[in-house]
Amino acid sequence: MTTPERPDPAPEPEDVPVLGGSGPDPERVRRFWSVRRIPAALLAAVVLGGAGLLLYDVAAVRADHSAMSWRRELADDLATRPLDSATTLAVAGAVVLLGVWLLVLASTPGLRAVLPMRRTHPDLRAGLDRDAAALALRDRAMEVSGVQSVKVRVGRAKVAVRAVSHFRPLDDVRADVSTVLTAGVEELGLAHAPALTVRVERPSKKG
Repeated sequence: MTTPERPDPAPEPEDVPVLGGSGPDPERVRRFWSVRRIPAALLAAVVLGGAGLLLYDVAAVRADHSAMSWRRELADDLATRPLDSATTLAVAGAVVLLGVWLLVLASTPGLRAVLPMRRTHPDLRAGLDRDAAALALRDRAMEVSGVQSVKVRVGRAKVAVRAVSHFRPLDDVRADVSTVLTAGVEELGLAHAPALTVRVERPSKKG
């Protein structure tokens, strides 16, 4: 009696390493947009107040009442003032600057203090505060032998580190700090890893 041969088991899939963490590509992760409640509330209040006042004055004129004095004076002033006067140019420049500022607010994300992190789930977004990232990197740098103090500034594209070493050769301390902080930046899980610059110097002499 012969036993039927069993088919060979299917080979298990090999783990494929993912460079730069899991999730979507870093370029697909966008910055957080600011709600900008205060500028929107101020603009809405100004527009609503101006439109309400103008509508009230127009309705009063339609009801055979005289227009408000400010509107009559404004109309007379605009009719007699030349367009190249200093006051007209100053007001026009201020209005243009206000319009440019509003366009910049509308077209930029804001929330510069929040760095987007890599997305491990399509429905989940996470961000890291710059101060928190700088504090984490500072603690990592303080563990390096020879480091007396560290100042870390974290930006969107660059991490600037300034360390003070009171012993050991500066080149050795700089190499160790760079190695430790390179791993620290990677462990932060940022979507766009910033470039790292390290500067090590001796403490200043007092007196």
